[in-house]
Amino acid sequence: MQNNLLFYNESMKKVINIVEDEKDLNELVKSYLEKEGYIVNSYLTFDSAYSHIDDYCNLWILDIMLDDKSGFDLIEAIKSKDPMIPVVFMSARDKEFDRIIGLEKGSDDYITKPFSPKELVLRINNIIRRVYKEDDHISINGYDIDENQRTVFRNGKQIELTTKEFDLLMLFVKNRGTAFVREQILEKVWDENYYGSDRVVDDTLRRLRKKLPDMNIQTIYGFGYRLG
Repeated sequence: MQNNLLFYNESMKKVINIVEDEKDLNELVKSYLEKEGYIVNSYLTFDSAYSHIDDYCNLWILDIMLDDKSGFDLIEAIKSKDPMIPVVFMSARDKEFDRIIGLEKGSDDYITKPFSPKELVLRINNIIRRVYKEDDHISINGYDIDENQRTVFRNGKQIELTTKEFDLLMLFVKNRGTAFVREQILEKVWDENYYGSDRVVDDTLRRLRKKLPDMNIQTIYGFGYRLG
């Protein structure tokens, strides 16, 4: 990140570690969380997860039964490194005893298999919002953005943006440095069911650049656009 970008942390992608020895379930949960915008590291064994316990992470998802060891042992190691990091258990063992042990060891939630991946994602989102409470203001390239109010100011003067102009702006701001092709922008801003011309991206971007001339949205010729 460059120095002229003062982000609230939620605009930076959160990192989640999954420790689950059922490979298919591990990959399924990973896929759902990545679609939600998280960076996800997945581990199949206690030892592989333990070797990354010092790596940067915002939340752990742990299975209780891990080969010959336990998720309860892993949460103790995690909490000894960072007592504040949230941990969620997912387990086939729907026993009150396990839930109580999990809570005693500092878990934030306990979800029983089988479960809906969408429900897990919602629970994770709620924990992330609760634990990582941030301001909703972004200052970038001399512009002040309030995402909740959907407003943009420059030197105290509000700049009027249409709904799609603001959505397009936030796509670039929240993914600074990431290059997007038109098709990706259409899917993320206009949604995947949009059937119009992809020229709408260029037209909207042209208006956005005119209204925010100092916003460093770059054209990558032959590919697409990114915020530099």
